[in-house]
Amino acid sequence: MSVSDLSPASNDLFWGKVRAALGGLRIGRDSERERTPAYGKAAIARSLGMKPRLSAELEAEMAEAWMVSGVINVSMCLMVIDLDRFGDYFSAYGKVVSEECVETVLATINANLPREQDRCFRFGRNQFVVVLPDYPLLLARKGAGKIIKAVHDEAVQHKESHAGVVTVSIGIAVANPTGNLDKKFFEVAAQAQAKAARRGLGRLQTVDLRKPKGDRARSGAARKAKAA
Repeated sequence: MSVSDLSPASNDLFWGKVRAALGGLRIGRDSERERTPAYGKAAIARSLGMKPRLSAELEAEMAEAWMVSGVINVSMCLMVIDLDRFGDYFSAYGKVVSEECVETVLATINANLPREQDRCFRFGRNQFVVVLPDYPLLLARKGAGKIIKAVHDEAVQHKESHAGVVTVSIGIAVANPTGNLDKKFFEVAAQAQAKAARRGLGRLQTVDLRKPKGDRARSGAARKAKAA
């Protein structure tokens, strides 16, 4: 029997049930959206074991910094910053206080960036990214140490940490950019941060992706020979 074979009353009843079912599906989807954590897709991806994606704004900032540094032939640094033992902090203090903590750390980082034009991007629930075009590794390390000390000196209580206060660990990657943005650049900085965190609280780890001068000279000669 088709829907057209139903009487008008039965037909109305049938479509009423269909509309009710569809409405239930929409309510279910809305509930899922309401339960989506405020800290965004990157943190959800990490919790599911997926590789989080960069936001369009952060990726655009990195691509521009990469291009500018490449054009003027200088180094570019990338900092990835994470709160130490944040999972324990979240469990101990809850979502609201944890969000206040993250905002405090974000403000502290911004107040201690090396140049006025530098920006700190929030990445996921409790990570931050600082893009530093035309910036040498030595100064980046010095700036990272300043940030680590400033966050510690804020003295935000963390009863689950043996430091007693909130601390951050930082990973820095440095490269001499050429061509288009290498998206693995971020992954290398994030891996450096993870390694720093495994070593303890308030630690710093760097990865230098620059080629030795001899390699750069040979690469340049090879390109010239190919062009000829």
